[in-house]
Amino acid sequence: MVEEHYENAVIGSGEAGKFLAWTLATKGQRTAVVERWKVGGACPNVACLPTKNVIHGAKVAAFVREAGSYGIRVGPATVDMAAVTARKRAMVQGLQALHAEKFAASGAEIIMGEGSFVGPRTIRVALSGGGERVLKADRVFLDVGSRASLPDVPGLAEARPLTHVEALELESLPDHLVVLGGGYVGLEFAQAIRRFGSRVTILQRSRLLDREDPDVSEALTQLMTDEGIAVGTGAAVASVSGTSGEGVAITLRGGGVIEASHLLVAAGRVPNTDSLDAAAGGVELVEHGYVRVNERLETTAEAVWAMGDCAGSPKFTHASFDDFRVVLANLEGGSRTTAGRLIPYCLFTDPELAHVGLSEAEAKARDIPYRLAKLPMAAILRTRTISAPRGFLKAVVAAAPDDRILGFTAFGAEASELLTAVQTAMLGGLPCTVFRDAIIAHPTMSEGLHSLFSGPLVPA
Repeated sequence: MVEEHYENAVIGSGEAGKFLAWTLATKGQRTAVVERWKVGGACPNVACLPTKNVIHGAKVAAFVREAGSYGIRVGPATVDMAAVTARKRAMVQGLQALHAEKFAASGAEIIMGEGSFVGPRTIRVALSGGGERVLKADRVFLDVGSRASLPDVPGLAEARPLTHVEALELESLPDHLVVLGGGYVGLEFAQAIRRFGSRVTILQRSRLLDREDPDVSEALTQLMTDEGIAVGTGAAVASVSGTSGEGVAITLRGGGVIEASHLLVAAGRVPNTDSLDAAAGGVELVEHGYVRVNERLETTAEAVWAMGDCAGSPKFTHASFDDFRVVLANLEGGSRTTAGRLIPYCLFTDPELAHVGLSEAEAKARDIPYRLAKLPMAAILRTRTISAPRGFLKAVVAAAPDDRILGFTAFGAEASELLTAVQTAMLGGLPCTVFRDAIIAHPTMSEGLHSLFSGPLVPA
């Protein structure tokens, strides 16, 4: 078969891949993007944006139920899950159209199919419509993403459980949803489905959000419990029987069986590198199938880079976008790396959890002296106006006389919107006293940053 020459071949059209393709193609470079599934990757199709669409619908449902507490009388309300999903689909279709427009405008060529190496910088594409093409590129960029992992539990695969992908397509409410996993995906879906009206149980081997500080974990556990969600921590699943959607039985180690109508697995992710035949391209993989990269995101093969989830980068769209910037800068003669990046993240429960920098546990583990500032959200007067006093702010501040902020956590209403101000101060090396001394508009949630850093900084 004749090899087709491209200056750039991008495998995967996720965040990093699509921005790199658009940028290089706009510069006049012949660029092909191989995509086996949905153009744009997970974020606009089955992950970040669709889940937040559904979560917002669940928040509206909660507001309707609580309308009486605001002095608003409404009649009995019901949830039309098919309509919830239709709203989500309409948003996704709009995003897909936007991506199509951007690819057309850039001149990058989309090739739908499965790409795998057959030699150095040589990609065979099994086309989705049948047949194949072989691309020979001057440079190859891997952005193949990741997918939900399925724990090795007897009967689990046979039960055909939901992942976040299938959960976003529900057109009827589960009678009882069991969520395996107490991380970000599990908690967001658990709360949303509960607010739509289903019974929900979370099963987690350790505590919820076990990578967060204990006070954060405890706060989220209490939130889930207050929402009427059954939380089983320290729960290990021995086996599963039945079929999700028809009825499942989850047997726990140590005894006990939980019966449910649906089962959602939210137990981490694995990279989509198993079909790449990476070795044929001289690309080395490391533990669990991630691509080995250096701080410049270069792989072990000449002129081959990897970005996003498959490169072991933090599994956030904004981290993948920064991977794109790292690679582009170096293609243009720069020396940008992934070292020392300050990457924030948010959990979009209601209320939200937002974090950047060091946690208390990390500071202790690294033996970094610090002081702690902590403030209940109820102390921020804005929370009183919107009846949302749950949660707290806390900051890890360097030991005196250094007032730099080392880490920040917010659990409360609009936490994600507070995050960027603190992150900016951290990036600029500003002392926490800038928030203490600033004139901040009243009554806003940001006033909490003034209050947080006006209080005592307690040595750890």
